[in-house]
Amino acid sequence: MIFGIICYGITMKIPVYDTFVKGAKDGFLTVIKIMPTMVGLMVAVGVLRASGFLEFLAQMIGKVTQYIGFPGELVPLTIIKMFSSSAATGLLLDVYKEYGTDSYLGLVASISMSCTETIFYTMSVYFMTAKVTKTRYTLPGALLATLAGLAASVVLGGVVK
Repeated sequence: MIFGIICYGITMKIPVYDTFVKGAKDGFLTVIKIMPTMVGLMVAVGVLRASGFLEFLAQMIGKVTQYIGFPGELVPLTIIKMFSSSAATGLLLDVYKEYGTDSYLGLVASISMSCTETIFYTMSVYFMTAKVTKTRYTLPGALLATLAGLAASVVLGGVVK
């Protein structure tokens, strides 16, 4: 594929190397611009985990989610996934250790991780890079998609098990 792109560029008389260097430079500048946001999100996730607030919130919300069929034990995973995929992966491994990979909770957690998005991370990176200040319906739409993904994970987890 890379060879094909280079051949296409040469055929179209595009300075391939110069274009690559310019793109790499622009990408590096984008990373520099979004770095404070990324660091802030990582620190916030770390503080939430270390303070115990996440577990407290999970207990409170988990009481409600149990009634609608979503396991309360997966509430921390769901909340953290909206901010950081790597931190959510750490929580997913904790679920695997405690309940097992083939358990109902393990299956629902795995499916929910694959069908939800890091909403706040993605919004902050994309909108900050594009300098978008009015996000309109992005957050409500993303939260609705997350709820749909979580509902699908509960249904599919029950079918697979």
